[in-house]
Amino acid sequence: MKKNIAVVYGGDSSEYVVSVNSSKNVFQSIDPELFQPWAVEMKGADWKLVVDGEPVADINKQDFSVHYQNEHIRFDYAYITIHGTPGEDGILQGYFDLLKIPYSTCGVQSSALTFNKYYCSNYLRNFDLAMAKSVRLTKGDVIDEDVLVEELGLPVFVKPNAGGSSFGITKVKTKSDLKAAIEAAWKESNEALVEEFIEGLEITSGLVKLKNESFLFPVTEVIPKNEFFDFEAKYTKGATLEITPARISESLTETCQQLSSRIYDLCNCKGIVRIDYILKDGVFYFLEVNTTPGMTATSFIPQQIEAMGMQLKDIISKIIKDQVC
Repeated sequence: MKKNIAVVYGGDSSEYVVSVNSSKNVFQSIDPELFQPWAVEMKGADWKLVVDGEPVADINKQDFSVHYQNEHIRFDYAYITIHGTPGEDGILQGYFDLLKIPYSTCGVQSSALTFNKYYCSNYLRNFDLAMAKSVRLTKGDVIDEDVLVEELGLPVFVKPNAGGSSFGITKVKTKSDLKAAIEAAWKESNEALVEEFIEGLEITSGLVKLKNESFLFPVTEVIPKNEFFDFEAKYTKGATLEITPARISESLTETCQQLSSRIYDLCNCKGIVRIDYILKDGVFYFLEVNTTPGMTATSFIPQQIEAMGMQLKDIISKIIKDQVC
């Protein structure tokens, strides 16, 4: 009997559209000879089974099951492709833990930690990781531009403390633009980060660790045609040059992969994770941990898996079998 795999997508953040596209690629990459994939859309309290792009039945939230075509379907596993809340911040993970349903991502504690950029960075500072200085501002705080510029210099990046896909991020070059940038970040999150600008090469590194094997993917070099890797650069074809493997030395590549492996363990991660850096003068400056990274056909992780000589289907099968078979 094939296990029923729920590919969970949607969510309640600006990343909804990205999640939809990620879920389609994951759904197509689940081996139908081994598993029975189902698409489950979550948006607020509206949870639906989706077949051929159309909602066909309500999900029973009491046990994460559904009645469809006179059959009662119980899901054996959840492959979470929600970027942002509630799929990346630990909320959904807590629900599945209560129901004892295994899932593809980090657990509650790890998801909550890594989703909050400020908390994650300050936790990792204890382990001597290089990273930019930053200041956190909660919605409603008084914005003192002079103090921020004195502490962090210019330019700076202003970003939501909780969020992804570069929504609400601004590169600020002048003091007079700081307030508007912080207020834009507050629209995405109750907290904004004002972060020191480090000029260098953007590198992103994916990996997954299973019970009996680990995969440290080839790293990717990211060269946006825009000033930085904003939403347009991420999701507009041709707006960014993405080179996998990155054009850096084997030694630097291995350093990056081992650093990612260390961060993965320090944050108690599970499933596929992507970690972003700025490479400057041979040093990798940590940016953030992505615990439900984009999985569209053109996203970094599928690119890296392909460059490794494998298919996304192979990795996803290994992840699912690691917990349910």
